[in-house]
Amino acid sequence: MVETHPEKRLIGYARVSTYGQTLDSQLEQLRKAGCSSRIIYREKATGARADRRELNRMLGKLGPGDVVTVTRIDRLARSTFDLFGIIRRIVDAQAQFRSLAEPWADTGPSTGRLMLAVLGGLADVERDLIRTRTAEGRSRAKAQGKHMGRPPSLHAVTEERGHQATRAWRYA
Repeated sequence: MVETHPEKRLIGYARVSTYGQTLDSQLEQLRKAGCSSRIIYREKATGARADRRELNRMLGKLGPGDVVTVTRIDRLARSTFDLFGIIRRIVDAQAQFRSLAEPWADTGPSTGRLMLAVLGGLADVERDLIRTRTAEGRSRAKAQGKHMGRPPSLHAVTEERGHQATRAWRYA
């Protein structure tokens, strides 16, 4: 019996942050890299948003052997942690990832996988540093007597007037 392997699909992902920007340059680069226009996912959304519809649609349709291609890694994610999470989903689907501008960001060759493993470790450290800095800042603010959270909706004087009015109404 002859086993057949499906042809690798080159899947592009292009994103711009604001509606004033255009995707034209990215689309041209992705086409030159071999991505068909019909399988380039296009998005106009900030990279900081986790609910990017086209990115999630693309990730959901990945199959073994597919190659996700971006022009630059900052088009895919805003933080190292986010990038590593997205690449993990690509690899879990038995697909590959590559960036045209950063040749080291390619999960095909072993050196690319090594670089991305190091990147994953850095993402973990980055997340811990952010958590630590946030906790330290919160502790300093509390020690200085700063109020944490939302400001009160009523000032003390206004609140007391409200209580007086309520008491007057109850006993009238």
